[in-house]
Amino acid sequence: MRNHKWLTGAWVIAIFLILPVLFLFVQSVASDTQLFEHLWATVLSDYIINTIQLVLLVLLFSALFALPTAWLVAMCDFPGRQYFQWLLMLPLAMPAYVVAYIYTDLFDFSGPIQKGLRTLFQSEVAVDQYWFFEIRNIPGAALMLALVLYPYLYLIARTAFLEQGSHLFQVSRSLGQEPWSSFRRIAMPLCRPAIVVGLMFIGAEALGDFATVHYFAVNTLTTAVYDSWLGHGSLSAAAKISILMLIGVMGILAIERWQRGRQRFYHKYTGQNALFKLFGWQANAAVLYCLFLVLSGFILPVITLLSYAIDYASLDSDGQLGNVLLQTMWLALSAAVMTTGLAVVFNFTTRISTSMGAALPAKISSMSYMMPSTVLAIAVLIPMALFENTVNDFWVAMGYQAPGLFLSGTTFALVFAFVVRFQAVANGTIEASFLAVSPSLDMAAKSLGKSNKQMLGLIHLPLIKKSLFAALLLVFIECLKELPAALLLRPFNFDTLATFVYQYVSDEQLEQAAFAAILIVLAGLYPVIRLTQTGEK
Repeated sequence: MRNHKWLTGAWVIAIFLILPVLFLFVQSVASDTQLFEHLWATVLSDYIINTIQLVLLVLLFSALFALPTAWLVAMCDFPGRQYFQWLLMLPLAMPAYVVAYIYTDLFDFSGPIQKGLRTLFQSEVAVDQYWFFEIRNIPGAALMLALVLYPYLYLIARTAFLEQGSHLFQVSRSLGQEPWSSFRRIAMPLCRPAIVVGLMFIGAEALGDFATVHYFAVNTLTTAVYDSWLGHGSLSAAAKISILMLIGVMGILAIERWQRGRQRFYHKYTGQNALFKLFGWQANAAVLYCLFLVLSGFILPVITLLSYAIDYASLDSDGQLGNVLLQTMWLALSAAVMTTGLAVVFNFTTRISTSMGAALPAKISSMSYMMPSTVLAIAVLIPMALFENTVNDFWVAMGYQAPGLFLSGTTFALVFAFVVRFQAVANGTIEASFLAVSPSLDMAAKSLGKSNKQMLGLIHLPLIKKSLFAALLLVFIECLKELPAALLLRPFNFDTLATFVYQYVSDEQLEQAAFAAILIVLAGLYPVIRLTQTGEK
């Protein structure tokens, strides 16, 4: 009976977390179709094409950045390899829209690079009198996104390459295969499932990006969602476009699984790899390529932010940034604590219950992680707006003043969206620790007459405290950097660090928010480094 209470509670929480997605589908078939039909007849096809081009280019650039470096670091020995293992992860801490602003400022007509070229060639000409590549377009936006998203694929691919071992390639070489042929015909097929997972994460992030594409004036489905909801006030049209994005993500997953068919990928880890020693130009090329990614994705943006922060250090005299920092910390910590607590409930329920469906609540609660943040924000708004309208109508009918937007107009909407969005992160982090706890401890506790609650508090929580801290930290950092959902759901006169920085970026005044951007980067460094260390172990 005690187990049934935990299972019932887990199911109630899981349904509550998946409720926004269900309401999104319902709202998408609403009768208010005028705006959506207008968009479909005019610009929506262009938005879809732009979105497809953007996502494909981000995946291509990310693969070009991540797969060679993952192979080099995992399987080859070259100067600086031990440092590049974690240095290549650092761009993950950079917000893409900040990187986009910095490179736009560098490469624009009035930027230092073009000024330097004109000075070098002693040419004072107008912008239309010579050719220089344009960065504010779809390839430019894709490159900016890939520079900060490729570490997702790099980490997963590096781990997969390490698990293969070098014996397979030694056998391949002994059969007369060239190094490139061995890489293409052995390494890549064996790593295909891992590579697909990494690309799915990157594709979902690129699909849901708003700040970078908006700054570059690239119209995608994400900008259409914002325009439909905030510009035209049509939640139905925004929901329909969100469903298109969700169908796109699910369709890509289905196509990949169908194309994979019944293929299975097995390999045996044989311990420490015998690294391929690189000499001469090969070693130099490996160092230069890795160094290029670290410099362009992290070091150069950080140096630029530091120079901005020094030059504009006195602009926050009113203490606005301090208030924004406190608001962001409180918001992220609240969401992280709730998400971690729910993850404990889901995993503990799976552990103690003998029901066939005991693991379903945890899986259901993790489904929203692959949804773009923009789609999720719209999905959260729909049930909240319906509930608020119902309560307001009831209070008015009773002769009282309507309470107004008591959910969607407060920080509750943001916290709830963060919990729904990042529940999978906490679930996955804590699940591994629960699996490592011996079942004999549970049996010993039950033989001593301990309840499930006592067993959780006295045995499991002390044993998984490191994973609890890791889950709390990871979700906290994700909430700290989250922008699309915060832009849509934040209350009036409420900013997070991400929205604070983006407001200045959209006005091309990043210099005045450089210190806030540095705070976001610093907050992301520790978990990124810890994640790399965990991968090495």
